[in-house]
Amino acid sequence: MDKMLLTEPLPRTATLEEFESLPEKAPYQLIRGELIMSPSPTLYHQEIITNIELTLGVFIRKKSLGKLILSPMDLKLGPKDVYQPDLIFVRQENVPSLQRQERLTIVPDLVIEVLSPSTAYEDFTRKKSKYCECGVREYWIIDPLAETIEIMVKEGEFYQTEALLRQPAVLESSMFPGFTMDLADVFRF
Repeated sequence: MDKMLLTEPLPRTATLEEFESLPEKAPYQLIRGELIMSPSPTLYHQEIITNIELTLGVFIRKKSLGKLILSPMDLKLGPKDVYQPDLIFVRQENVPSLQRQERLTIVPDLVIEVLSPSTAYEDFTRKKSKYCECGVREYWIIDPLAETIEIMVKEGEFYQTEALLRQPAVLESSMFPGFTMDLADVFRF
């Protein structure tokens, strides 16, 4: 199938084959079979991701815990769901299966989403539901406007909020024993 041109109107619904034919770096996610456009994030959004990636990434590398993967990276969770979370963590024992993948097809241990006005609804609803259904153990939602982090842990069929952090607070997770990060450093610009 030829690559779809971004000048062509995109269908509201799409198959996995149609999604995969989009040009590289096309700003779309496939959510429950619908193409959802994700405009470029704000500078502050990117700064938050960088702050976490630098601190948590160093901790993960020093402890050989696994890989922290920065977006954009497609995470295929089924034939109707291909997302691009802001950060993805995969435990060390699953890292060898990541090699040579164009899209991640394994279920990560942690997904981190920084809210944007255009995608917040999807992050809180359909994506959250799919992450839980697929077995993502921990899900962090970061709200740059409220400067909060909600840490949700999978318990049975649902996520339970383990912590809702506001400044002044320290980011910690049972997934990373010994890791701490002041929220002031997460939201530093």
